[in-house]
Amino acid sequence: MDALAGLLEGPRARGAFMIRACFEPPWSIRIEDRAPLTVMVMVRGEAWVLPDRGERIRLRPGDLAIARGPDPYTCADDPGTAPQALILPGAECHYPDGRSLSGSMDLGVRTWGDRLDGSAVMLIGTYLWDGEISGRLLKALPPLLSLTADVWNCPLTPYLMDEIVRDEPGQEVVLDRLLDLLVIAALRAWFSRPEAAAPAWYQAMADPVVGRVLRLVQDDPALPWTVASLAAKAGVSRAALARRFTELVGEPPMTYLTGWRMALAADALRDTDDTLDAIARHVGYGSAFALSSAFKRVYGVSPQEHRGRVSL
Repeated sequence: MDALAGLLEGPRARGAFMIRACFEPPWSIRIEDRAPLTVMVMVRGEAWVLPDRGERIRLRPGDLAIARGPDPYTCADDPGTAPQALILPGAECHYPDGRSLSGSMDLGVRTWGDRLDGSAVMLIGTYLWDGEISGRLLKALPPLLSLTADVWNCPLTPYLMDEIVRDEPGQEVVLDRLLDLLVIAALRAWFSRPEAAAPAWYQAMADPVVGRVLRLVQDDPALPWTVASLAAKAGVSRAALARRFTELVGEPPMTYLTGWRMALAADALRDTDDTLDAIARHVGYGSAFALSSAFKRVYGVSPQEHRGRVSL
């Protein structure tokens, strides 16, 4: 599981969905759902994405935007159009005065808006989770980013438009995977840009030595890794690996491994009912006691306390 795949592990456990939004001007939707990540692809017409703080973005056909929560924002045909609907956590839809929309804007299978043949059409995918693994990547993203059609040419868009309105067995799984592919492709395109300031560990993935070591510990965190065993796999000396890894990633290999294991454990405590012993074995610790000791050093609370907090 690499860094981008790790970002998308949580949505399958915590919920992700995709819709087609169709509008005819004037239209404006206020989004306060606190979703950690939302991707918007403009298929037809134009739209503005207006964050409460920061620069607004204008989307034209083929453009893509990603909003990182929990900050609210507005999507509209024009910055001056007053919101006509409010999206709250749990995908609850209300009029601005608080009255429930109660399905009045449903236009068909996964289609929402005020007019099916509206001049503005967007594909919107939302992930409803947060977690330690995903947080490593989310923290590297700005609150709002965009890729214009001249630098972002994704062949998935026409396929998504066809698939999103199908109502067949297994369709949710198909859409989940397509959404994952869309987000991964978009983030790869974004991080390739100079202004993106990709995190050090992401950039280090391209290094033939450090990238291999990162994939080893991410794919098999339960193995009893040491600097010596990782160096042997990478074909370098222990000293060379330690020096190169720390230089590119910003921390020593074993510190990174511990952080990765603790993040996996934190997410498992949140997303599963697995016992502490089972989680310990999954992330590379010989016992629940060993995991508890390491977890408290990193997070300042015991695994049981962490599980209790996130279940509230």
